[in-house]
Amino acid sequence: MSLNERISKVIEYSKLTPSEFADEIDVQRSSISHITSGRNKPSLEFIIKIKSSFPEILWDWLVTGEGEMLKQDLPEVNEIPAEEEEKSKPTSLPDLFTMMNSDDDFGAEETEIETPKQTAGESFIPHQSLTQEKISDSQRLEKSNDQIISEAIGNQTHKIKRIVLFYENGKFESFEP
Repeated sequence: MSLNERISKVIEYSKLTPSEFADEIDVQRSSISHITSGRNKPSLEFIIKIKSSFPEILWDWLVTGEGEMLKQDLPEVNEIPAEEEEKSKPTSLPDLFTMMNSDDDFGAEETEIETPKQTAGESFIPHQSLTQEKISDSQRLEKSNDQIISEAIGNQTHKIKRIVLFYENGKFESFEP
């Protein structure tokens, strides 16, 4: 079964019309038509949107066509008792606030900077100091309107043939010098 056929099967499973399905997964309606007809192949983003909207569909089946379409279709293998399941869950890492020893540490800077160990093939770039350089002599970048106009007129190598002004109401005027 091709990927386009699998997407057609997902649309059928959703019991939505193709246009409702497109709205559901937030894609253009025409893209559903192009994919189901075989004209275009779905992008990774398209497949991810399907998977996000229908989490019960298995990745393996959607991408490769292998296995069952739905998670509930899978046979139950080795049900783990609730006690063992809690033990096997990974423990979460501490967050920033649990790592602080006390409120006294808040806002304190570390005084010691460890230099990373240098391995073969890597170069060490030392920590740069935070000195600020001041720019005392700066030039003014703005020119007056008169300077800009006189430079534009002086630099012209071509003569103006026609000037056309377009107005917001759709009218225009044409001037010829």
